[in-house]
Amino acid sequence: MKILMNPRGRLTRNRGLSDLTWLRVGGAADYLFEPADFEDLQDFLRALHSEVDILPMGVGSNMIVRDGGIRAVVIRMGRGFNSIEIEGNLVHCGAAALGAHVARKAADSGLDLTYLRTIPGAMGGALKMNAGCYGSYFSDVFVSAHGSDRQGNLVRFSKENLLFGYRDCDLPDGVVISSVTLQSLGVGSSEVLHEKMDDQVAKRNATQPTKELSAGSTFRNPAGFSSTGLEGDSQALKAWKLIDGAGCRGLTYGGAQMSTKHPNFLINTGVATAKDLEELGNLVRKKVYDYCGLTLEWEIMRVGDPK
Repeated sequence: MKILMNPRGRLTRNRGLSDLTWLRVGGAADYLFEPADFEDLQDFLRALHSEVDILPMGVGSNMIVRDGGIRAVVIRMGRGFNSIEIEGNLVHCGAAALGAHVARKAADSGLDLTYLRTIPGAMGGALKMNAGCYGSYFSDVFVSAHGSDRQGNLVRFSKENLLFGYRDCDLPDGVVISSVTLQSLGVGSSEVLHEKMDDQVAKRNATQPTKELSAGSTFRNPAGFSSTGLEGDSQALKAWKLIDGAGCRGLTYGGAQMSTKHPNFLINTGVATAKDLEELGNLVRKKVYDYCGLTLEWEIMRVGDPK
């Protein structure tokens, strides 16, 4: 694949992606495009041949890039898309704005988006995954989003034309989100909101391997099941409980390991390949199925070709 164009942003051929993902694994993309601004993104997409695949990418917090790399143009939203602006109880964010930064800036203005403080990654990915924790989800605060379709046309989304599900939404293929608008869950004292976030961070650090190379939760919690009869109560099943029950806490494969601190976190011990990580995840899925008859669904995206 050869691309002849001269965008204002950065276009790099055969760009390795391992340093752009939190798990620090994976091969190269045929091209990596980092648009300067929204108009640059639109112009690039209009000029790009329709048969060339694209893959939007944020900060790589929820992604395994396979060792053989990606036969596509990876579009990474960077500095031109990380703005955060407050308007009343609305927060306008670039797609590359980090959840932690959005939460803190909102709290400075007395707006409660505190649940975003411990969400890894940026707003574009949080939209796509309907990111959630502490009982709140992106769909609870979502107002609207803007972006470009594969032909370079401006597209707009609202709650009326974008349906959310558990860890998912029906964002059309080929759309690159450039900005989102969120509405505060409530208002309060800036000091109290920051204290709330400090407590959340302390709780996360105490229960999750935040100092390790990981990509957050590996598997989705099973939907529509209860844990009756599986050594627990009748509350909704948690993926980590099933992984633990199947004896997979601390399980290793090559340089990959299921965290001993939180068994639903897949970590790179420092020498893992993408294959190690994916093979370990699939081994865990098999062991959990053998244990309880449920098949865990990946929450981490796996993209690209095997080596």
